[in-house]
Formats: sequence, C-alpha cells, structure tokens
Amino acid sequence: MIARLSLDEITNGEDFEELVAAFFRSKLHEKNSTITSVEVKHTGVGPDGGTDVLVDFRLSDTIFEFTRRIVVQCKFHSRNVSPSALNDNNIPTLIHSHNADGYLLICKGKPTSKLTALFKALNENCKLKYKYHIWSGEVFVTQLLVAQQSIKKQFFPKYFREEVELTKKLKKR
Repeated sequence: MIARLSLDEITNGEDFEELVAAFFRSKLHEKNSTITSVEVKHTGVGPDGGTDVLVDFRLSDTIFEFTRRIVVQCKFHSRNVSPSALNDNNIPTLIHSHNADGYLLICKGKPTSKLTALFKALNENCKLKYKYHIWSGEVFVTQLLVAQQSIKKQFFPKYFREEVELTKKLKKR
C-alpha cells in the first residue's frame, strides 16, 4: 500500500511557496491544455503584503490569446486559517494593484468558516468580477496527485519512492 501524499513532507513556508510555484509552472506541460505559457514571479522573502507568488497564464481559445494573472498567497500554518491570518490586506485592492484577475489562498491546513464566508461574500459582491478561491491543504494535495512526477520527486521524496516501487511491483504482475 502506497503512503498518502502529505504536505507534512514540506518542512517550512519557503519550501511550501516553492512547491506552489513549481505546481503552477508545471501547468504548461499538461496534455490538452489551452495554456501556451506560464510565468511565475516570487515576491521575495519577508513581509509580502499578501502576495507570495504572481502567476501569469497565457491562454489560447483557438481564436484569441489572452493572459490571466492570479495573486497567490500561501499560508503554511498547521492550524486552521482565519481572516486574521490575512493581516489587514484589502484583497480587492491587492488584486487591482497587481492588475490581476483573481486571488488564490493556498493553505497547508484548513480555512475557518469565517474565512470561507469572507471569500464567498467577496465572490458574490465584487463589482469588478475578480475571482476569489481558497485551496485547503486537502484540495492542494488532490491537485498535486495529478501533477508532474518531477514535482513529487523534488518535494515529496518519500511518497515518490513508494509510488515508484509500487509501479514496479504492478508491472511485474
């Protein structure tokens, strides 16, 4: 039985941010994708004002090419993430200041019900049509399960070794 991919293999917030960046870079290599390029920008170490990573996706719908920019904030907290963890950031202003289309919060743990309600209200009441999403650690792990093998190998070596061993055993059958 293969071990479950766990964010516990990530030991610090910087590695978590790099995992997030690598995940988005890998989106360019997905089969049948409309993504034609991906640019990932780190905002640097230290206070980030609510922005850890900026992701620009260049997409094509066979007629037009267009860019989508997402502000990504990573929270490497084991505890549940509440609105207070976002400091005093005005998320719509943050999106606007980066000329982005939306905001994605990726948590190691889970969002509180208050944070989920805040994002629901932002989505329902945003006059500028920005998009607001939260990925709990569980949702992010689900995304990572179908990610490139190189990401699993780099960030989840224990899981990757077990996955390779299981694949070898199944091929021998």
